[in-house]
Amino acid sequence: MGGQGDDYYGKHGTPQKYDPTFKGPIYDRGCTDIICCVLLVIAIVGYVVVGVVAWTHGDPRKVIYPTDSRGQFCGQQGTPNEKKPFLFYFDIVKCASPLVLLEFQCPTTQICVSKCPDRYQTYLSAYGSRTPSELEYYRQFCVPEFKNLQKAPIEVLKDKECPAMIIPSTPLARRCFPAIRAKKGVIMVGNETTYDDGRGRRRNVTELLEGAKKANVVLETRQLAMKIFEDYTVSWYWIIIGLVIAMVASFIFIVLLRFLAGIMVWVMIVMVILVLGYGIFHCYMEYAKLKGEAGSDVSLKDLGFQTDLRVYLHLRQTWLAFMIILCIVEVVIILLLIFLRKRILIAIALIKEASRAVGHIMMSLLFPLCTFFLLCLCIAYWASTAVFLSTSNEAIYKVFNESACQFSGQTCKPETFNTSNVTKLCPDAQCLFAFYGGETAYHKYLIILQFFNVFMFFWLANFVIALGQVTLAGAFASYYWAFKKPDDMPAFPLFSAFGRALRYHTGSLAFGSLILAIVQVIRVTLEYLDHRLKAADNKFAKFLLSCLKCCFWCLEKFIKFLNRNAYIMIAVYGTNFCTSARNAFFLLMRNIIRVAVLDKVTDFLFFLGKLLIVGSVGILAFFFFTQRIKLVQDTAPPLNYYWVPILTVIVGSYLIAHGFFSVYGMCVDTLFLCFCEDLERNDGSPERPYYMSPELSEILLKGNLEPSKSADSQG
Repeated sequence: MGGQGDDYYGKHGTPQKYDPTFKGPIYDRGCTDIICCVLLVIAIVGYVVVGVVAWTHGDPRKVIYPTDSRGQFCGQQGTPNEKKPFLFYFDIVKCASPLVLLEFQCPTTQICVSKCPDRYQTYLSAYGSRTPSELEYYRQFCVPEFKNLQKAPIEVLKDKECPAMIIPSTPLARRCFPAIRAKKGVIMVGNETTYDDGRGRRRNVTELLEGAKKANVVLETRQLAMKIFEDYTVSWYWIIIGLVIAMVASFIFIVLLRFLAGIMVWVMIVMVILVLGYGIFHCYMEYAKLKGEAGSDVSLKDLGFQTDLRVYLHLRQTWLAFMIILCIVEVVIILLLIFLRKRILIAIALIKEASRAVGHIMMSLLFPLCTFFLLCLCIAYWASTAVFLSTSNEAIYKVFNESACQFSGQTCKPETFNTSNVTKLCPDAQCLFAFYGGETAYHKYLIILQFFNVFMFFWLANFVIALGQVTLAGAFASYYWAFKKPDDMPAFPLFSAFGRALRYHTGSLAFGSLILAIVQVIRVTLEYLDHRLKAADNKFAKFLLSCLKCCFWCLEKFIKFLNRNAYIMIAVYGTNFCTSARNAFFLLMRNIIRVAVLDKVTDFLFFLGKLLIVGSVGILAFFFFTQRIKLVQDTAPPLNYYWVPILTVIVGSYLIAHGFFSVYGMCVDTLFLCFCEDLERNDGSPERPYYMSPELSEILLKGNLEPSKSADSQG
């Protein structure tokens, strides 16, 4: 067959005599979808302009540091507040006002302090004390301009230069909150249930609690984020070690798959069943161990949402749910293996052929690192631009007052406020920092710029993924369509495929990724609308939104499937996106049985491989971070939530394993599509021999997989 091939096929196995319309993966190419290429370049230029504008106007310090009543940052280096990292509220009880929920700002003076107060004291008592140190201590909780310690207390409190009283406080998210504690169910500050508000009235501590709760309405999530951030700071190097272990395990598995495909597949299947079995056993042991313990029988519904997820691990119902889920997965996998046992043998042959292709293009195993790096760049640019856009507003000051005032809620300027008519008509009014905003055209269109930022992120991320898929498909297609393997392959198939993709098919990749990005942006918008309508009572709107979300989810999955196969056809033939998508779709439809039998079975086997690596590394991370490995028990870092590094390692391990297995997955898909095309173009005769290897044809051309003779009619 080799001699005949020399007569009928040109270099690199490109048919020339019998089918001059056929375009191999190397020659006869031209630029495709040029308009989309131009649009992508224009969009990228616009994206860079948006990023530059955002970086010029933005200030990320606004989301890092708390802001006082004058819009100044607490604890920021190079400012007067450099050594004052904490925000202090003059009267935190006022934070119970509805304005907090409207403006996310308490209607009371706020200043930056070096430390939170550690004692209870009123200004009257500090002023009347004969010890100068008492008033000097109190003065650090007054506005910076307050210097006259001899000023009458009534005037000081009237001018709001000092708080009427200070109470023991603790820092939380860089803010001073009352050190409230519960003793036998009674809310107390120190040892008191009431306190003097500094104006001659006794008030209940519960008022402080209510004010602290409202002041903390925006900070609860930040507190959780800070604890998670702390966990990352003490465990990041262990997380990296876990991800390196996952990378090494994935690489070893892929290399072994190259030489021992059949054995490794069956070992993988057995190991997955054993890992899931151990997971079921561990969940049962934890479930049995909690029997009889106080509070372990509380249901998940009664417990509600808790920020400390460790609480759920002390419930029997949690471990019962884990055990049921793992049992279902175990049973489903075993049943699939029983029903697909014959097809698995065929899929193994396809994996073996993919292993040979990967063996000739070993650099393909490292190519996902390039894709990963480009995706990281996209994510970093999107995140930084989003932060700078969200912090590019100006400080807005509004009038706050306790009594009725016609100017309440209006914007004001601190520099001229004391000389304005507002203070004359409303003596208790204050001009306080409210939020960050703006009235310029730039500020009005910030939401559109944020939308453009999200859209470009999806477009560029999908483009990077598409570039990786076309590159791998082009490299593996050059292997399949090489009549003499590997002699007829290019010297550097991966680099050649990458160059062809960028030189000729940037427009097609932009077209396919643009369609997918539009659908993904619509899905994000639907999720946002669903979040906003959660509190609404319109059941029809909720039902319609749920249907739309389901439809667009299915549409996204279909487009991803179609794009993947279209990119393979682009790599093989060099046609534009629409032509490639149409040809790929109809080719798959003509071979729908083979798609279900072969392609999806190999996907299932690769999923088991990912599951094995993720499960093994996840179990190791669980035992390490919960300090259950005696050899390294003292090495594990102390954590607020040990699930943080564990979940990070699990998600990272899956991404790493997916990166390695995606090479095999793309190889199998490319070989499979080329195999279907080969069957339609050739009949195995000396005049029209198959391009597939003898090993592949031996098992794929048997039984119900025997090719149809429709190819004869094409000759």
